[in-house]
Amino acid sequence: MRIGITCYPTYGGSGIVATELGMELAARGHDIHFISYAPPIRLNYSNDRIHFHEVEVGTYPLFDHQPYTLSLAVKMAEVASAAQLDLLHVHYAIPHSVSALLARQMAVPRRLPFITTLHGTDITLVGRDRSYLPVTRFAIEQSDGITSVSEYLRRATVETFGIAQPIEVITNFVNCDEYQRVADPARRAEWAPNGEPILMHLSNFRPVKRVTDVVEIFALVREKMAAKLVMVGEGPDRGAAEWLATKKGVGKDVLFLGKQDRIYEMLAQADVFLLPSELESFGLAALEAMACEVPVIATNVGGVPEVVTHGVDGYLVPVGDLAEAARYAIEILSTPGRAREMGQKARASARKRYCSNDIIPRYEAYYRGVLERSS
Repeated sequence: MRIGITCYPTYGGSGIVATELGMELAARGHDIHFISYAPPIRLNYSNDRIHFHEVEVGTYPLFDHQPYTLSLAVKMAEVASAAQLDLLHVHYAIPHSVSALLARQMAVPRRLPFITTLHGTDITLVGRDRSYLPVTRFAIEQSDGITSVSEYLRRATVETFGIAQPIEVITNFVNCDEYQRVADPARRAEWAPNGEPILMHLSNFRPVKRVTDVVEIFALVREKMAAKLVMVGEGPDRGAAEWLATKKGVGKDVLFLGKQDRIYEMLAQADVFLLPSELESFGLAALEAMACEVPVIATNVGGVPEVVTHGVDGYLVPVGDLAEAARYAIEILSTPGRAREMGQKARASARKRYCSNDIIPRYEAYYRGVLERSS
């Protein structure tokens, strides 16, 4: 198949999943055309079936804000015609599904079906904004196929928008061959020179991720034991987290690494992964950690309970319950063999339910069904 994929290219779950999906599909022989304003952050061009088409947005004195939605729609239609795309797959409803709808209308006489994958804040936050709700609902309903990354998000979409069309739950996934526990003594020695246990957090450091809670939890752990905290990612709340680490007196034990490639190599060195988010529609970072045999301490919100099994491969706590999260972290790190036992169970769970080898064929089957219905 020839598939156009549009996503946000930034450091966030929806873009990461879309990028990984495209690369996995290309590896399986499909021609993949990414259409966005910048190359997705994890995109690897090593496969010649992967193509990138940049959406250029002109500058017009009339506009305070440039019309990206329209420029994207035009580029989608152009690529669809030139590459003879079979379908478009857009990730994140706003504004991508609107652009895809316009592209489909411009693509006459050949029908260009499009699929919308819902990832989270396009429904739970942006979609509930009254000014966006009608157009978001309309674009979703006009999609030739709709998928969500968790059962929680499917329910939230139906409740928020009253969508009558079936929504297929196709979960996020991880490449289980890449994401696995491989020891890197040199890296561990760099981060924890005295053999301290390593806690880790990975996100885009937006307010919903509550990265200052990560630092608060770590400070409570440090009151009881030696440890290091590795913070991977970049975003608006990094400054607040750095300031808090200094204020709490743990600044020398916290490493802020910014955006990184080959995330699996870093996760594989962690002993505990912290994800104290306000909301997660799935919890991709938690899954990536689990695949690397890292037990997860996360908030009991959204789709996270579908990924993390409390007391088995991690622990779930209420949002803002920092003391409980710290208590679980200390328990894992101070009990001999506990981290490895839970980590192995986490890996087994990831392999059983979320490996790309099992999830990608579900997308392929879904594409074929949409094409059959649209022909």
